[in-house]
Amino acid sequence: MTISEVLQRARERAERVALPYAGALTPREAYEIWQSAPGAKLVDVRTRAEWDYVGRIPGATEIEILTYPGNRPNPSFLQELLQQVDKEAAVMFICRSGGRSHNAAMLATRVGYTACYNVLEGFEGDKDPQGHRNTVGGWRVAGLPWSQG
Repeated sequence: MTISEVLQRARERAERVALPYAGALTPREAYEIWQSAPGAKLVDVRTRAEWDYVGRIPGATEIEILTYPGNRPNPSFLQELLQQVDKEAAVMFICRSGGRSHNAAMLATRVGYTACYNVLEGFEGDKDPQGHRNTVGGWRVAGLPWSQG
């Protein structure tokens, strides 16, 4: 599948549920875009504790949207994003399971980023019937590159 076809699929997902940003990608699609589209950025918006203890995505830009401890909004999130990521780049946001990254894509779109995408399922995916993550969906389950802190 070409970059254009993947991005079209992401746009269609966004349109179906009226997302206020460019689209929604599966982890594998996000990885393909990140590796293939010139200038594309993967922005991991989890907390420093999650990066250190759960795992990192090598080469991802790391900017907390909520700080740890306390899960308070990071007051410098947009400033850090503007310093590290070009507004014209395809920007894919990832978190644990897709919620914070959805919010990051909305915020970035509001300040003028033109191609924001949420990575569905996030790094750890949804909870399985026993309440555990990392078994149903997500970056790690997809076998994509990551390292333990």
